[in-house]
Amino acid sequence: MKNFWNNLYGWFDERLELKELVNFMEKKYVPVHRHSIWYYFGGVSLFLFIIQVATGILLLFYYKGTEDLAFESIQFIMSKVEFGWLIRSIHTWSANLFILAIFIHMFSVLFEKAYRKPREVTWITGVLMFFLALGFGFSGYLLPWNELAFFATKVGSDIVGAVPLIGEPLKIFMRGGEDVTGATLSRLFGFHVALFPAIFSSLLIIHLLLVQRQGMSQPMEFEGKKKHELKKMPFFPNFFLRDLILWLLVLNVLAILAVFFPSELGQKADPFAPAPEGIKPEWYFLFMFQTLKYFPAHIWFIEGEVVGVLLFGAAGILWLLVPFWDKRSSRGERNKLINYIGLFAVMFIIVLTILGWLS
Repeated sequence: MKNFWNNLYGWFDERLELKELVNFMEKKYVPVHRHSIWYYFGGVSLFLFIIQVATGILLLFYYKGTEDLAFESIQFIMSKVEFGWLIRSIHTWSANLFILAIFIHMFSVLFEKAYRKPREVTWITGVLMFFLALGFGFSGYLLPWNELAFFATKVGSDIVGAVPLIGEPLKIFMRGGEDVTGATLSRLFGFHVALFPAIFSSLLIIHLLLVQRQGMSQPMEFEGKKKHELKKMPFFPNFFLRDLILWLLVLNVLAILAVFFPSELGQKADPFAPAPEGIKPEWYFLFMFQTLKYFPAHIWFIEGEVVGVLLFGAAGILWLLVPFWDKRSSRGERNKLINYIGLFAVMFIIVLTILGWLS
């Protein structure tokens, strides 16, 4: 058996020069320090994205993205297709864990100031992927065409329409018309399975290439130290195997959630029915949804909701451009203001999400 695997490896090595790839990975090192645990959440995010793609492809074999058949096709998947309910539950839970892992990875990079020179582009691609992950969540929410998803999409697209000048055209483009209809379902389905994955995959390739090229960032307190004074371990196999173990743990957690808390379908959407009480978005939009509730109807001559949307938009742009306005970190100096801003953002998201969940 050993000879078989050796021969198989040799066969591929002759054609793909795998030995050079292995040698390259063996020469890559990962810094070892008390914050090293945060390095693994990038890999966890990648693993959950792979699960999303794999389960999404399986669901596509049976899903019908039309107003008349979407709900019934999900019913068929959950009741008739062997292990269909499990695949859908894994897809749903992995989507939630995927966004949670990206949240953790993004804030860990912020607190470690791993966006500083020369990693500005790495940060930008990462934040753009985070925005796309939210886009995945929003576009996929309507696909079951159930009552909750229908009205939540209606509310969400109305909020987009509140943006001055470009809001209304964006809302019509998103909906495929004036109202949420079958055209909206078809359009979001196209975004979810084609456009967003294509853009995300392109950014992911760039992001991974940059990480491999530049290596993993070290905490600022280690800068200026000599190489022999720094602790590190080889990326392959040491870090890779640790990453793999964490992937297996995440897979177990995902399986437990999918089996014991399977996805529900609810009632089919009826555009003519009144909106049910307590309509809420998914948890990762809940802090924004709850924040908009606290704005008054009008602030001077502007609607309060419009002000809230503009503030969130400005915050997103500033977040994307953190490496360029945090000048002290770019010079290798610690800027505690960024940590305070990041801590405020974390607490704000957690508290507003809890309040939104309880309200």
